[in-house]
Amino acid sequence: MVDAVTPALPNGPGVGYKAQHFNDILAAPGAVTWLEIHAENYMGDGGRPLAQLRHLAERFAISVHGVGLSIGGEGPLDAAHLARLKHLCDWLRPASFSEHLAWSTHDGAYLNDLLPLPYTPATVARVADHVDHVQSVLGRRMLLENPSSYLAFAGAEMAEVEFLREVAARTGCGLLLDVNNVFVSAANLDFDAAAYLADFPLDLVGEIHLGGHFVDADDHGAALLIDHHGAAVVDPVWALYADVIAKAGARPTLIEWDNDVPDWPELVAEAARAAAILVPA
Repeated sequence: MVDAVTPALPNGPGVGYKAQHFNDILAAPGAVTWLEIHAENYMGDGGRPLAQLRHLAERFAISVHGVGLSIGGEGPLDAAHLARLKHLCDWLRPASFSEHLAWSTHDGAYLNDLLPLPYTPATVARVADHVDHVQSVLGRRMLLENPSSYLAFAGAEMAEVEFLREVAARTGCGLLLDVNNVFVSAANLDFDAAAYLADFPLDLVGEIHLGGHFVDADDHGAALLIDHHGAAVVDPVWALYADVIAKAGARPTLIEWDNDVPDWPELVAEAARAAAILVPA
Protein backbone atom coordinates (compact mmCIF):
# COMPACT_ATOMS: atom_id res chain seq x y z
CA MET A 1 0.00 0.00 0.00
CA VAL A 2 1.40 3.41 -0.95
CA ASP A 3 1.05 6.36 1.40
CA ALA A 4 -0.15 9.00 -1.05
CA VAL A 5 0.70 11.97 1.19
CA THR A 6 4.32 11.01 1.84
CA PRO A 7 6.66 13.13 -0.34
CA ALA A 8 9.07 11.41 -2.67
CA LEU A 9 12.81 11.72 -2.39
CA PRO A 10 14.30 14.47 -4.55
CA ASN A 11 15.97 13.28 -7.75
CA GLY A 12 19.30 14.50 -6.44
CA PRO A 13 22.18 13.29 -4.28
CA GLY A 14 21.83 12.26 -0.66
CA VAL A 15 24.23 11.00 1.99
CA GLY A 16 24.01 8.65 4.93
CA TYR A 17 23.57 10.78 8.06
CA LYS A 18 26.27 10.57 10.73
CA ALA A 19 25.95 12.48 13.99
CA GLN A 20 29.40 14.07 13.68
CA HIS A 21 28.15 15.90 10.59
CA PHE A 22 25.02 17.39 12.17
CA ASN A 23 26.25 21.00 12.37
CA ASP A 24 28.00 20.84 8.99
CA ILE A 25 24.86 19.58 7.26
CA LEU A 26 22.82 22.49 8.57
CA ALA A 27 25.51 25.07 7.84
CA ALA A 28 26.72 23.92 4.41
CA PRO A 29 24.69 21.14 2.77
CA GLY A 30 26.19 21.80 -0.65
CA ALA A 31 24.78 19.43 -3.26
CA VAL A 32 23.11 17.21 -0.64
CA THR A 33 19.33 17.23 -1.02
CA TRP A 34 18.27 14.36 1.27
CA LEU A 35 19.56 12.11 4.05
CA GLU A 36 19.42 8.40 4.80
CA ILE A 37 19.33 6.81 8.24
CA HIS A 38 19.57 3.19 9.30
CA ALA A 39 16.28 2.31 10.95
CA GLU A 40 17.78 0.28 13.77
CA ASN A 41 19.74 3.31 15.06
CA TYR A 42 16.54 5.25 15.73
CA MET A 43 14.23 2.79 17.44
CA GLY A 44 14.79 4.17 20.95
CA ASP A 45 12.41 6.36 22.92
CA GLY A 46 14.30 9.64 22.95
CA GLY A 47 17.61 11.36 23.48
CA ARG A 48 19.89 13.41 21.27
CA PRO A 49 19.75 11.09 18.20
CA LEU A 50 15.98 11.43 17.86
CA ALA A 51 16.05 15.14 18.65
CA GLN A 52 18.61 15.73 15.92
CA LEU A 53 16.69 13.57 13.47
CA ARG A 54 13.47 15.50 14.09
CA HIS A 55 15.34 18.73 13.43
CA LEU A 56 16.91 17.44 10.22
CA ALA A 57 13.56 16.11 9.00
CA GLU A 58 12.23 19.69 9.02
CA ARG A 59 14.78 20.61 6.33
CA PHE A 60 15.57 17.42 4.41
CA ALA A 61 13.66 14.50 2.97
CA ILE A 62 14.62 11.35 4.89
CA SER A 63 15.11 7.82 3.59
CA VAL A 64 14.91 4.99 6.14
CA HIS A 65 17.10 2.00 5.28
CA GLY A 66 16.56 -1.19 7.26
CA VAL A 67 19.27 -3.75 7.95
CA GLY A 68 17.57 -6.10 10.39
CA LEU A 69 14.24 -7.36 9.01
CA SER A 70 15.76 -10.51 7.48
CA ILE A 71 13.41 -10.34 4.50
CA GLY A 72 14.83 -13.58 3.10
CA GLY A 73 14.74 -15.56 6.33
CA GLU A 74 12.91 -18.88 6.44
CA GLY A 75 10.94 -18.04 9.57
CA PRO A 76 8.32 -15.33 10.05
CA LEU A 77 9.42 -11.73 10.41
CA ASP A 78 10.18 -10.53 13.94
CA ALA A 79 6.91 -8.90 15.01
CA ALA A 80 8.52 -6.75 17.70
CA HIS A 81 11.16 -5.45 15.30
CA LEU A 82 8.53 -4.67 12.68
CA ALA A 83 6.42 -2.85 15.29
CA ARG A 84 9.41 -0.68 16.22
CA LEU A 85 9.97 0.06 12.53
CA LYS A 86 6.32 1.03 12.09
CA HIS A 87 6.52 3.40 15.07
CA LEU A 88 9.58 5.09 13.55
CA CYS A 89 7.95 5.47 10.13
CA ASP A 90 4.67 6.68 11.62
CA TRP A 91 6.19 9.68 13.39
CA LEU A 92 9.03 10.40 10.96
CA ARG A 93 6.99 9.96 7.78
CA PRO A 94 10.08 9.28 5.64
CA ALA A 95 10.05 9.78 1.91
CA SER A 96 11.31 6.21 1.37
CA PHE A 97 11.82 2.91 3.18
CA SER A 98 14.10 0.15 1.89
CA GLU A 99 15.53 -3.20 2.96
CA HIS A 100 17.99 -5.77 1.64
CA LEU A 101 17.39 -8.94 -0.32
CA ALA A 102 19.12 -11.03 2.33
CA TRP A 103 18.60 -12.93 5.58
CA SER A 104 20.25 -12.37 8.96
CA THR A 105 18.31 -14.38 11.56
CA HIS A 106 17.90 -18.06 12.39
CA ASP A 107 16.08 -19.71 15.29
CA GLY A 108 15.87 -16.41 17.13
CA ALA A 109 19.56 -15.59 16.71
CA TYR A 110 20.72 -12.43 14.93
CA LEU A 111 23.79 -13.18 12.80
CA ASN A 112 24.95 -9.55 12.28
CA ASP A 113 25.45 -10.02 8.56
CA LEU A 114 23.46 -9.86 5.32
CA LEU A 115 23.54 -13.41 3.96
CA PRO A 116 22.71 -14.57 0.40
CA LEU A 117 19.66 -16.47 -0.83
CA PRO A 118 19.24 -19.27 -3.36
CA TYR A 119 17.32 -17.88 -6.32
CA THR A 120 14.48 -20.37 -6.66
CA PRO A 121 10.68 -20.16 -7.05
CA ALA A 122 10.27 -21.24 -3.42
CA THR A 123 12.48 -18.39 -2.24
CA VAL A 124 10.58 -15.94 -4.44
CA ALA A 125 7.36 -16.97 -2.74
CA ARG A 126 8.84 -16.58 0.75
CA VAL A 127 10.42 -13.19 0.04
CA ALA A 128 7.23 -11.95 -1.63
CA ASP A 129 5.17 -13.00 1.41
CA HIS A 130 7.55 -11.10 3.68
CA VAL A 131 7.55 -7.99 1.49
CA ASP A 132 3.73 -8.07 1.40
CA HIS A 133 3.68 -8.32 5.19
CA VAL A 134 6.06 -5.37 5.63
CA GLN A 135 4.11 -3.18 3.21
CA SER A 136 0.83 -4.08 4.91
CA VAL A 137 2.11 -3.27 8.40
CA LEU A 138 3.86 -0.05 7.38
CA GLY A 139 1.12 1.08 5.02
CA ARG A 140 3.68 2.09 2.43
CA ARG A 141 5.54 0.72 -0.57
CA MET A 142 9.06 -0.47 0.20
CA LEU A 143 12.15 -0.76 -1.97
CA LEU A 144 14.15 -3.99 -2.13
CA GLU A 145 17.93 -3.73 -2.62
CA ASN A 146 20.07 -6.02 -4.78
CA PRO A 147 22.83 -7.61 -2.66
CA SER A 148 26.60 -7.74 -2.96
CA SER A 149 27.53 -11.40 -3.52
CA TYR A 150 30.58 -13.47 -2.74
CA LEU A 151 29.31 -16.88 -3.78
CA ALA A 152 26.54 -18.40 -5.90
CA PHE A 153 24.28 -21.30 -5.02
CA ALA A 154 24.69 -24.39 -7.18
CA GLY A 155 20.94 -24.96 -6.96
CA ALA A 156 19.92 -21.52 -8.19
CA GLU A 157 17.14 -21.69 -10.79
CA MET A 158 16.84 -17.98 -11.61
CA ALA A 159 19.11 -15.06 -12.33
CA GLU A 160 19.19 -12.31 -9.71
CA VAL A 161 17.49 -9.75 -11.93
CA GLU A 162 14.73 -12.23 -12.77
CA PHE A 163 14.27 -12.91 -9.06
CA LEU A 164 13.98 -9.23 -8.18
CA ARG A 165 11.60 -8.57 -11.07
CA GLU A 166 9.34 -11.44 -9.97
CA VAL A 167 9.20 -10.27 -6.34
CA ALA A 168 8.33 -6.76 -7.50
CA ALA A 169 5.62 -8.08 -9.83
CA ARG A 170 4.00 -10.11 -7.04
CA THR A 171 4.12 -7.41 -4.37
CA GLY A 172 4.16 -4.04 -6.11
CA CYS A 173 7.35 -3.11 -4.27
CA GLY A 174 10.00 -0.95 -5.87
CA LEU A 175 13.71 -1.64 -6.19
CA LEU A 176 16.79 -0.01 -4.77
CA LEU A 177 19.65 -0.36 -7.24
CA ASP A 178 23.05 -0.46 -5.57
CA VAL A 179 25.49 0.02 -8.45
CA ASN A 180 28.54 -0.77 -6.33
CA ASN A 181 26.91 -4.05 -5.28
CA VAL A 182 26.52 -4.94 -8.96
CA PHE A 183 30.19 -4.13 -9.60
CA VAL A 184 31.33 -6.18 -6.58
CA SER A 185 29.15 -9.17 -7.44
CA ALA A 186 30.20 -9.10 -11.10
CA ALA A 187 33.88 -9.20 -10.15
CA ASN A 188 33.40 -11.95 -7.56
CA LEU A 189 31.07 -14.15 -9.61
CA ASP A 190 32.59 -13.38 -13.02
CA PHE A 191 29.70 -11.84 -14.89
CA ASP A 192 29.30 -8.65 -16.92
CA ALA A 193 28.07 -5.74 -14.77
CA ALA A 194 26.93 -3.75 -17.81
CA ALA A 195 24.86 -6.69 -19.07
CA TYR A 196 23.29 -7.10 -15.62
CA LEU A 197 22.29 -3.43 -15.60
CA ALA A 198 20.99 -3.61 -19.17
CA ASP A 199 18.54 -6.27 -17.99
CA PHE A 200 17.60 -4.50 -14.74
CA PRO A 201 14.02 -3.09 -14.61
CA LEU A 202 15.03 0.55 -14.25
CA ASP A 203 11.41 1.67 -14.29
CA LEU A 204 11.05 0.12 -10.81
CA VAL A 205 14.08 1.88 -9.31
CA GLY A 206 13.11 4.37 -6.62
CA GLU A 207 16.60 4.94 -5.27
CA ILE A 208 20.23 4.30 -6.24
CA HIS A 209 23.18 3.63 -3.94
CA LEU A 210 26.84 4.33 -4.66
CA GLY A 211 29.55 3.25 -2.25
CA GLY A 212 33.11 2.09 -1.88
CA HIS A 213 34.71 -1.33 -1.58
CA PHE A 214 38.14 -2.79 -0.99
CA VAL A 215 40.02 -5.51 -2.82
CA ASP A 216 40.98 -8.58 -0.80
CA ALA A 217 42.05 -12.05 -1.93
CA ASP A 218 40.40 -15.44 -1.51
CA ASP A 219 42.14 -18.64 -0.35
CA HIS A 220 43.44 -19.22 -3.87
CA GLY A 221 44.90 -15.75 -4.27
CA ALA A 222 42.20 -14.49 -6.63
CA ALA A 223 40.84 -10.97 -6.13
CA LEU A 224 37.81 -10.75 -3.86
CA LEU A 225 35.92 -7.45 -3.67
CA ILE A 226 34.32 -6.61 -0.31
CA ASP A 227 31.46 -4.11 -0.11
CA HIS A 228 32.50 -2.21 3.03
CA HIS A 229 31.12 1.33 2.54
CA GLY A 230 34.44 2.70 3.74
CA ALA A 231 35.96 4.44 0.73
CA ALA A 232 35.19 6.73 -2.17
CA VAL A 233 33.26 5.44 -5.18
CA VAL A 234 35.68 4.10 -7.81
CA ASP A 235 35.73 5.32 -11.41
CA PRO A 236 34.28 2.11 -12.98
CA VAL A 237 31.26 2.37 -10.66
CA TRP A 238 30.80 6.03 -11.61
CA ALA A 239 30.84 4.97 -15.26
CA LEU A 240 28.18 2.30 -14.69
CA TYR A 241 26.10 4.84 -12.78
CA ALA A 242 26.34 7.37 -15.60
CA ASP A 243 25.05 4.74 -18.04
CA VAL A 244 22.12 3.97 -15.71
CA ILE A 245 21.16 7.65 -15.43
CA ALA A 246 21.46 8.10 -19.19
CA LYS A 247 18.89 5.32 -19.64
CA ALA A 248 16.63 5.83 -16.62
CA GLY A 249 16.78 9.57 -16.05
CA ALA A 250 17.56 11.27 -12.76
CA ARG A 251 16.92 9.19 -9.63
CA PRO A 252 17.56 9.84 -5.93
CA THR A 253 21.19 8.79 -5.44
CA LEU A 254 22.86 8.02 -2.11
CA ILE A 255 26.56 8.30 -1.36
CA GLU A 256 26.86 5.40 1.09
CA TRP A 257 29.84 5.81 3.43
CA ASP A 258 29.43 4.03 6.79
CA ASN A 259 32.96 3.08 7.85
CA ASP A 260 36.08 5.25 8.11
CA VAL A 261 33.68 8.14 7.57
CA PRO A 262 35.46 11.21 6.17
CA ASP A 263 34.99 14.85 7.03
CA TRP A 264 31.91 16.55 5.62
CA PRO A 265 33.64 18.31 2.69
CA GLU A 266 34.73 14.96 1.23
CA LEU A 267 31.17 13.62 1.36
CA VAL A 268 29.87 16.82 -0.21
CA ALA A 269 32.41 16.43 -3.02
CA GLU A 270 31.13 12.90 -3.73
CA ALA A 271 27.56 14.20 -3.73
CA ALA A 272 28.57 16.96 -6.13
CA ARG A 273 30.04 14.36 -8.50
CA ALA A 274 26.71 12.53 -8.50
CA ALA A 275 24.87 15.83 -9.05
CA ALA A 276 27.00 16.54 -12.12
CA ILE A 277 25.84 13.24 -13.64
CA LEU A 278 22.22 13.73 -12.60
CA VAL A 279 22.07 17.25 -14.02
CA PRO A 280 24.89 17.64 -16.56
CA ALA A 281 26.10 21.14 -17.39
